[in-house]
Amino acid sequence: MSEGRHAPVGRSADAARSWRGAALLSRGFRPFFLGAGVWAVAGMALWPAVFSGAVAIPTAFSAVDWHAHEMIFGYGAAVVAGFLLTAIPNWTGRLPVAGLPLAALAGLWAAGRVAVLASAYVGRTAAAIVDAGFLVVFAALVAREVIAGRNWRNLKVAALVLTLALADLAFHVEDARAGLADHSIRAALSLLVMLILLIGGRVTPSFTGNWLAKERIQPRPVPFGRPDGVLLALSGVALLAWVVAPEGVATGLLALAAGAGNLWRLSRWRGLAARRDALVLVLHAGFLLAALGFVAVGASALWPEKVPYAAGLHVWAIGAVGVMTLAMITRATLGHTGHALAASRTTVLAYLCVAAALAGRLAMAFFPDRALPLMHVAAAAWVVGFAAFLLVYGPMLIRRSGPV
Repeated sequence: MSEGRHAPVGRSADAARSWRGAALLSRGFRPFFLGAGVWAVAGMALWPAVFSGAVAIPTAFSAVDWHAHEMIFGYGAAVVAGFLLTAIPNWTGRLPVAGLPLAALAGLWAAGRVAVLASAYVGRTAAAIVDAGFLVVFAALVAREVIAGRNWRNLKVAALVLTLALADLAFHVEDARAGLADHSIRAALSLLVMLILLIGGRVTPSFTGNWLAKERIQPRPVPFGRPDGVLLALSGVALLAWVVAPEGVATGLLALAAGAGNLWRLSRWRGLAARRDALVLVLHAGFLLAALGFVAVGASALWPEKVPYAAGLHVWAIGAVGVMTLAMITRATLGHTGHALAASRTTVLAYLCVAAALAGRLAMAFFPDRALPLMHVAAAAWVVGFAAFLLVYGPMLIRRSGPV
């Protein structure tokens, strides 16, 4: 779980192992991955009933905006926090955030979920302060750790978290003014897609190469190089165009070019050669869906009568983000709790359920006359997938079971 230069890790690892409090508060991945899993189940279980009006929740947001916000800034932000809090000590050699500071940070994230849910009671301003406050505080923490560890290369990570916080604030402002927050939703989702292209684009070939080396299979994946950097820049431009003008011809052409480029990147990483390892194969699946999201967005911009806007949005939101984050949190939890890096049948079921959720949501986009039953199918598949995650990985996250 790292990028760039590694600082000495012995000090942070020793400090983590010496923690004698609750295991849940020993490292950042534990409370945040657990919280992400719980909210993925609870938030999605509520969604069909809220959308249909069968259940009323005391939020100031529309049902669609509440759902989008909580999947991106609730679930997504929790996964990002858990990942970075675990990676940063390896980058900097500093002690990990643990104990009461970690509990306070996780509590602030949970308070944001409550504040948004009850925003009709507490008010939009208070909800925005509490909700976006988590990402602002977290961005400051990331910057402090990176600067203190003189790990200048990863200051861009703090900038990305701060940008996500600004997107969250923009969401609250845009929704209050216009009654919807389409631009902010696209901006936040674009940031998550860029993280997948950047971090996923490094760990996927790396982990694949490790597995192929263990199996003595040649050739190895092509490492990150200048063409990858160029394609990342192209992808960023395409995403910016999508945020500003999702129906523009230029957006469509840029998105199709970025999709083709990222499919080419993926083709060099030897995914099929590692298909016997589900933990590796699912990383390729997540990156594939990120690339296909560009294709779907481009097709929607150029041929809107054939490809609905919601198709591209959900290939990214459910497919790329859902699959890649589940891939990362399962792998990281196994590795950091001392378990073998092997996917159980229940883990594979979780991956397949998220894929089924994507299929159901895409069917909903293409067959709007059957939208409600298809929504229930997609939501049920997602809930079962993350319930399976909690069943297997919840105990690992709560209990002390080896390396943290």
